Parts: sequence; C-alpha cells; structure tokens
Amino acid sequence: MRRLNCEKRVCGLNRRSRRAGFTLLELLIVLAIIVVIAAMVVPNLIGSQQKANEDVTLATIKSIEKNPVGTWAADHDGSYLKASGQEAWQQMMNPQAYKGRKLRPYIEELPLDAWGRPLQYEWNGDGHSKKQNALKPAIWSMGANGQDEGGEGDDIPSWKTLAATE
Repeated sequence: MRRLNCEKRVCGLNRRSRRAGFTLLELLIVLAIIVVIAAMVVPNLIGSQQKANEDVTLATIKSIEKNPVGTWAADHDGSYLKASGQEAWQQMMNPQAYKGRKLRPYIEELPLDAWGRPLQYEWNGDGHSKKQNALKPAIWSMGANGQDEGGEGDDIPSWKTLAATE
C-alpha cells in the first residue's frame, strides 16, 4: 500500500505539471482580445497625431505672424517685407540696414511646420495672390501632403485659420 501512495503522489505531480502552462486555445483568445483593442485604439491615435501636427503648425504660424513679421513691419515704418517663398525668410535671417540702422536677424532659422517643411510667405504690398485685398502677408503650411493647394485641401493658411481662432 505504501508503494501505491507513492505512485499516487507521483501521478498527482505529473498531472499538475501537465496543467502548469496555458493551452493554445487560451493563448489565441488573449491574442484575439489584444487585436480587437488595438484595432479600436490605433485609428484614434493616428487622428490625434494629425490634429496635434495641425495645432502645432497653427501656433507656429501665429507666432511668426506676430513676432518676426510684425517686428519687421514696426522696424520698416509699418511696411511688411515684400517678398515671397524662401527669399522672404532669408531676408529676415539677414536683414539689410534700414535708414542707417543696423538690424538684427528677425529669425534665426527657417520656420518649419510640424512635418518639417518650411512655411510659405507671400506679400507684394497690395494684397497677395493667396488672398486678395489682404492687410497682412500670407503665411501658410502646405499641410501633411506637402503640396501647395492655394490654402485649400490640407493646407494650413494664416488668412483662414487665424481669423477663425482669434
């Protein structure tokens, strides 16, 4: 009898050791739950990132419009820089003397949007091609797709978004 008890203990341990892990079915169920949760969360995260990029770009445009562009106008008797594209930013980084005054740079580096692309600038003094009869230069980002759509599509323009948020 004593031998039988010993065998039962060994058999009992053997049964427990076989049951120590997870079954394939249990693992598949947990994996399916994780996939379902990820499918619900990931699209929200992607949309949040896009919105965050747009908000950062809009804040950058507001900052550029008020500080270096506005300061340029104040230093130049109320006149905005008449230029477009990267030429405008280059002139703000390396301003020429004005009325005998040496001017410091208005910006230290090319202003970029949240996607790492340069912001656009345009002003001809009588309004600009992006918005007629404008009182300020146009500053805009070409948005996530990187294509200039004239302020439409996913572009983030100063003349639309700033008026809506101020």
